[in-house]
Amino acid sequence: MRSAVAMWVTAVVVAAAALTGCDTPSEGGARKASPRPSPSPTPVWDRSPASVAAVGDSITRGLNACVLLADCPEASWATGTDAQVKSLATRLGTPGWNFARSGARMAELPGQMSLAAAKKPGLITVMAGANDACRDSVRLMTPVADFRASFEQAMRELREVSPTTQVYVSSVPDLKRLWSEGRGNPLGKQIWKLGLCRSMLADADDLGSSAGQRRTRVHERVMAYNTVLRDVCAKDARCRYDGGAVFAYRFTGEQLSPWDWFHPSRNGQERLAEIAYRVITS
Repeated sequence: MRSAVAMWVTAVVVAAAALTGCDTPSEGGARKASPRPSPSPTPVWDRSPASVAAVGDSITRGLNACVLLADCPEASWATGTDAQVKSLATRLGTPGWNFARSGARMAELPGQMSLAAAKKPGLITVMAGANDACRDSVRLMTPVADFRASFEQAMRELREVSPTTQVYVSSVPDLKRLWSEGRGNPLGKQIWKLGLCRSMLADADDLGSSAGQRRTRVHERVMAYNTVLRDVCAKDARCRYDGGAVFAYRFTGEQLSPWDWFHPSRNGQERLAEIAYRVITS
């Protein structure tokens, strides 16, 4: 009887093992399945874009970098060909297109972005906002809400045409620091009297309370614009803000145009290219 029971139990165990597909344990223990390799994630940000298109204002057009009251796109920090500047496009070894316009404000950016997007570039650079703060009076500065709406629209215009184009967004320079540096140059102050950025530069030597409050309001508006640029960019996986690097850069007279002591000189354009290249390739 015991022998028959033992044979019956053995048969049941073998049959159960066959039905469940389990291996019979060996002396070394149960057989383990080999882990499947995980696919490497594709990086969203490409540090070596194939081409560069630039949108923005007079800084990106190289205004007053070469001669007085004239654009000098060859000296542009973004897409220029000047050997001294070593533009972002030059450093990346890519072709570039410049759609910026001197005097442009943020409201113009959607149109510029549409033109740039049509090229399907690997990267678009954005530097805009200085002219929104540089108005004839503080009252005429672009409201922050309007500034935000225009930048959001520009990003939508891009994504409708070119979903994978990357975007580098520069912070607006510290206009108050430019006033502080430039006001020590008599020639520069004479140019300023022609109406350059009156909200900040008017009555450059007036250090009274009223003039100080006016410059502070412009300074605060620029910081608010930079907050908008940061926040809108953060919502797009293929957008990088410079973290306020351009705003924080301590421009000196060497980096300012000898023609107006406000716009970047070739040296200043080179500094902007360095900042952009560092952010894009990090």
